[in-house]
Amino acid sequence: MKHLPTMIFCLMLFVATECSHYRTKIHTKDGDKQRFEEKPKIGKIQEKCHGPCFSPSNCTEPCARPFHGEIGFTCNQNKWQKSTETCTSLSVEMLFKDLNSASRLSIAAPSIPLHILDFRAPEPIESVVQGIRKNCVQDYACIVNVVKSSEATSGNIAFIVEILKNISTDLSDNVTQEKMKSYSIVANHILDTAAISNWAFIPDENASSDLLQSVNVFARQLHIQNESENIVDEPFIQTKGFYLNHNTSEKSFRFSRNINNTTEDILGMIEIPKHELWKLPPNTSQAISIAFPTLGAVLKEAHLQDMSLPRPANGLVLSVVLPERLKQILLTFEKINKSRSARAHCVGWHSRKRRWDEKVCEMTSDTRNKVKCRCNYTNAVMSFSILMSPKSIDNKILDYITCIGLSVSILSLILCLFIEAMVWSRVVVTEISHMRHVCIVNIAVSLLTANVWFIISSNFSKKAQDHNWCVAMTFFSHFFYLSLFFWMLFKALLIIYGILVVFHRMMKSRMMAIGFVIGYGCPLIIAVTTVAITVPEKGYVRKDACWLNWDNTKALLAFAIPALVIVAVNLLVVLVVAVNTQRPFIGSSKSQDVAIIRRISKNVAILTPLLGLTWGFGIATLIDGTSLIFHIIFALLNAFQGFFILLFGTIMDHKIRDALRMKMASLKGQPRVAENASLSPTNGSNLMNR
Repeated sequence: MKHLPTMIFCLMLFVATECSHYRTKIHTKDGDKQRFEEKPKIGKIQEKCHGPCFSPSNCTEPCARPFHGEIGFTCNQNKWQKSTETCTSLSVEMLFKDLNSASRLSIAAPSIPLHILDFRAPEPIESVVQGIRKNCVQDYACIVNVVKSSEATSGNIAFIVEILKNISTDLSDNVTQEKMKSYSIVANHILDTAAISNWAFIPDENASSDLLQSVNVFARQLHIQNESENIVDEPFIQTKGFYLNHNTSEKSFRFSRNINNTTEDILGMIEIPKHELWKLPPNTSQAISIAFPTLGAVLKEAHLQDMSLPRPANGLVLSVVLPERLKQILLTFEKINKSRSARAHCVGWHSRKRRWDEKVCEMTSDTRNKVKCRCNYTNAVMSFSILMSPKSIDNKILDYITCIGLSVSILSLILCLFIEAMVWSRVVVTEISHMRHVCIVNIAVSLLTANVWFIISSNFSKKAQDHNWCVAMTFFSHFFYLSLFFWMLFKALLIIYGILVVFHRMMKSRMMAIGFVIGYGCPLIIAVTTVAITVPEKGYVRKDACWLNWDNTKALLAFAIPALVIVAVNLLVVLVVAVNTQRPFIGSSKSQDVAIIRRISKNVAILTPLLGLTWGFGIATLIDGTSLIFHIIFALLNAFQGFFILLFGTIMDHKIRDALRMKMASLKGQPRVAENASLSPTNGSNLMNR
């Protein structure tokens, strides 16, 4: 069953001076860390740093037994204040020791950062996933009691978030209602109001976003059994599901939960309008929604444009997984703070940007007690900068550039191939000219095919991913983009061959064989090897897009390294061409110097897209945290590469223009001009056409 990516919505509070009492009740600020007034019920794990405190010094202290890890302190106004904490009492060994004492599992799972555990196991490392598969495949209940009995320290919270991420990644292929309940009980433990203050001290600032993403990924694979179900009903996480089809009357999810120990429950409702349900196919689909009473306080705030106003979540956080065709839902939030001065905004959580986004929702009504919102989801392709960027960049400007650029490129490449087919017999009169046009045709075919696969996979990645299909589409995109670069490399080698080898010419059949081995053989070896190494561990593709993984396996390097090495080699070829163009005219007059500069500039302009030099900007996109402007430049230059190939590789070639004129003249029945004089190579022919 296909679903859209999960949408997460919340009501944000914009308050002036009158709501200071509310802010104190919910959270206070200590530096950049937000924390709740209510203290979690945990053991004593904190020790103050010894010695004088001078800003901006830092110190660390080990956690008190039985916890492993350390506590970090920062000096602020001559007082030591806790900044980070990795104290944990949980371990993989503890999770499963009572179930199977015969098998010793290592204390550290491979996907759980060792800095959280402060321990290196001398034995081979085993994972939480392996322990679950061995001891509790049916419902994960074997880890529930151990987790529930653990203290809610920052280290334990981080450990549990990693457990939930591992389960969502590796054990979400057949999610039953029993698995969803066990999974939610584990998540509920670290969403307790008593644990909220400790989220602020987890070294990984993305832990809360990772938790939300993991729960949604897991819920997306849930298959409900009855027509309507209350699947999970924990204090801090609720899950409900419905069956839907185009004949279903208007559906709604209603949630009610107590927040911050108030006397009244806070309500939240998700409605699917009738006109949206008409879009569904006759066969049955399902919709699943999750409510989080406390997650709004945990998620990072302060991401909106106006940083001067406090923005606590002023209602439940609601997450919904909808059938593919549904684009709009209605949400009703009851306000936690019902102050007259509390201005509310409807927002959606952007999982990739890890922030609230005001653009996906609009407010339809706002009363003192409730707010109604209309939220939309629009599908868009991946931005083109993802090809060399370790992280998926979600930006509307990049999306527009990618959509327009790829559309123009595809049309340009089709026209390029059509022109080549029309003039082929007239322009391939020597071995070098034949191979030159073979290169252009294969560059165009590779780029055209790669762009088509990129569009398909980027649209696919916006929907619920089928892992095998995603792997297949990523493989083809990877292969054809590599083919593009290797054919550009062969063209560069052909140019060097034409410059340096004057009196000896290689047989056309041998050059063809070398070209196809380089152009398609090398990319195939790289692509197949990358799949073989990374797919068994599910490290080939990204979680949020159908493209090469970076976080786990660095599979992206199997594209970035060959591409950038080829760009570097081709840049040297362009320099050789520039020097060779200048050499015969050393000592010439100023007018001839101007002609030389023009000729060099023309050759460089022609070779830049044909040899892929614009992909050199991919170095900037590989750097984490690089400015958006580099992603925009990269997308502009390379999304339109097909157009540049048509312009510089085909239209600006005077022999192709001459051949086109003769072809059109022959079609009109006009006398043919002598072709041999204009099309046969001469000693004075342009270097680029050799």
